[in-house]
Amino acid sequence: MLLPLLVAATLSVAATTTDLRDLVAAVGGEGVRVESLTDPRQDPHAREIHPRQLALLRSADLLVRVGLDHEPWLGRALRAVAPPAHDLDCSRAVALLGTETPRLRADSRPHVHAFGNTHYWLDPENARPLTAHIQEILGRLVPAERAAFEANRARFLARLDAGLTRWKERLRPHAGSRVVVVHDTWPYFARRFELVITAAVEEKPGVPPSPAYLGLLMERMRATGVRVVVAEPGAPAALLRRIAGGTGARVVTLAPSVGSDPEATDYLALFDVNVDRLAAALASR
Repeated sequence: MLLPLLVAATLSVAATTTDLRDLVAAVGGEGVRVESLTDPRQDPHAREIHPRQLALLRSADLLVRVGLDHEPWLGRALRAVAPPAHDLDCSRAVALLGTETPRLRADSRPHVHAFGNTHYWLDPENARPLTAHIQEILGRLVPAERAAFEANRARFLARLDAGLTRWKERLRPHAGSRVVVVHDTWPYFARRFELVITAAVEEKPGVPPSPAYLGLLMERMRATGVRVVVAEPGAPAALLRRIAGGTGARVVTLAPSVGSDPEATDYLALFDVNVDRLAAALASR
């Protein structure tokens, strides 16, 4: 059972990603101090534990995590410090994709999601249940601020709804478009905006493609007319040039998290950036 915090000080929150950090900040407002445990410009599944992460965990009242096997480093970090008194697993708030797909063991290599695809924040509609989940725990921990948290969330959802209208309108002419992705990051985004992911460049999650697989992939792209490849910052440039040269496809780099691209400055800007870039790529096929 969660007990309310009896102090009037700002609630200290450690979020495992910048995306969750922004959603906590949107609900918590001035009632929370929230920081991300990870740098979005680096591998989110990295298994190294840094002193900064341990310091944030030590000082936090609440941990907010993506959950599933998205943070393979987190268990060891929590064993190294006295963990926060409260722990919110956001994966429990959303309907997951990919849970029916047979996968490698979760501890076999980075990027292999054994319990379902973890990139659920890339469906902006999921911000609705996520912020509800966050509002509930913040309200239970700081009952005096419940009304403020509710009002903060309502203002955020109004901005989200305006964004959803804008983003759907921008991508509506491209509904049903077929794309190839480099990494299995985009199923939630694709489902929301009615895109079809036909294949991933990675032969298995986190595994570079073999020459045979890559040749077959490019052959199928040419045969089916797939002309857009969705990449992320840090994707191998030489590999992307080879695919583009061999298929005539256009490579578009999208931001998987807030701050992973300089233009993706907050949660809503993340979708402004990605929708605009993808729409431009699809229009120029």
